[in-house]
Amino acid sequence: MENKVTQSQRLGEGVAPAPNASLQSISYNRDACAVGIVHLGIGAFHRAHQAVYTDDVLALSGGDWRILGVSLRSAGVRDQLNTQQGLYTLVEMDKAGTQYRLVGAISEVLVAPENPQAVLGAMVAESCRIVSLTITEKGYCHDPATGRLNKQHPDILHDLAQPDAPKSALGFIVEALRRRMQNNGSAPTVLCCDNLPSNGATLKQLVIEYACERDPALADWIDTQVPFPNTMVDRIVPATRPDDIEQLQKACGYQDLGMVKAERFSQWVIEDDFACGRPEWDKVGATLVTDVEPYELAKLRMLNGTHSALAYLGFLAGYEYVHEVVGNRDFYRFLRQLMVEEIAPTLVAPQGLDLTVYTDDLLERFANPSLMHRTYQIAMDGSQKLPQRLLGTLRDRLAADEGIERLSLAIAGWIRYVMAFDERGGDIAVQDPLAEVFQRIASDSYDAQDNMYRIDDLVNGFLSVVEVFGTELRQNSQFKARLTYWLGHLLANGAATTMKIFLSR
Repeated sequence: MENKVTQSQRLGEGVAPAPNASLQSISYNRDACAVGIVHLGIGAFHRAHQAVYTDDVLALSGGDWRILGVSLRSAGVRDQLNTQQGLYTLVEMDKAGTQYRLVGAISEVLVAPENPQAVLGAMVAESCRIVSLTITEKGYCHDPATGRLNKQHPDILHDLAQPDAPKSALGFIVEALRRRMQNNGSAPTVLCCDNLPSNGATLKQLVIEYACERDPALADWIDTQVPFPNTMVDRIVPATRPDDIEQLQKACGYQDLGMVKAERFSQWVIEDDFACGRPEWDKVGATLVTDVEPYELAKLRMLNGTHSALAYLGFLAGYEYVHEVVGNRDFYRFLRQLMVEEIAPTLVAPQGLDLTVYTDDLLERFANPSLMHRTYQIAMDGSQKLPQRLLGTLRDRLAADEGIERLSLAIAGWIRYVMAFDERGGDIAVQDPLAEVFQRIASDSYDAQDNMYRIDDLVNGFLSVVEVFGTELRQNSQFKARLTYWLGHLLANGAATTMKIFLSR
């Protein structure tokens, strides 16, 4: 008898979703496909991006490429997915409508703090041919301004002291590689899928720096044996809200606490450098190339840089969602000018990419009202994001002696945001590894007698945070002057009025 689904039932094997013409089901035998990838950081982005490409490969040609997911911190995703045998629903949304799809590429999820040995065992197994990562910028325990390992990071200090029970992704990778070397095993490919400049090369440098602290011979083996391909990933994946789960339940007849939602657009560019083979991602929409950098730089600066600018300034202006910011004519004009006049001139577009068309496409993607992408979500961890999203562009503009007004206003928006109070005097719960540092700078710059901030002290304080700005930007008089000017405007007038002032110049 057919297994009917009630609204109280969870998604899982043996539970048939309610009839729904727009729901795409699993079309291959999951049990016939063994695990070949261990993925660190099994968050929403991975489940809406790389896992979907892998699911497409399994449906196309099978193979032992299923994914064992690892949560490095909490048990939340494990609790969502393991009760569903790794199944979850991808909800793709745009102005044309909504489509639902079951994804079966994930076999199960391990929680690293609960059982680090199980995670290491999975990474050391010869069947593991790829170790991939989406751990966000702050997960790399590095200084974003320099790209070097932060050897005083608490997780790094812990992992060097207790290498058999690591906390960090770097600690897990290096210990797993050490065991594979010791066992005379094959080297896996380590595949970074985060928004870092030259992400594979950056991760390799961090891994080797960490490995050198343990064993120079291990560092040499990693350097010569382990590929770290660069990649570029692109898909807007907002956080799942409770009403998203409710809407899915009404549409498909089952509850899925592990669902993810995303825009229809998806892009993945990968350097084709793998030690022990790879899934046929190129046959399901990924682009395999010899050099990712032109794609990566265009995306980091045009999409991510503009995303950050609209998140800080839009949040300050009172907008909760990205599409609301883009729907404001003043913000739309500013964002388009930022891309066309200050970001695009720093880029060499990869073959086939028209930067003007790319600008229009990005603004249209930002305007997607169905995603409900919160400015607050994008604003998180700005100290880890600004160096690659905005400051690289700023440095190139300064080196070329070109204008930096829009970039300066965007960076001033970030400083104003991390001062941790909004334009109505309410608190902003800033989520950033350096949040306490920023609030101390703001406090030290406040003149209680005059009830106002000393703008010069604010700017000097923030530019002295070398983890973000490095050492040379605080010496640049042009940047300091423009940053001071626009931060003063934001404090005195608010973001919306400052935008009008900017556009009326």
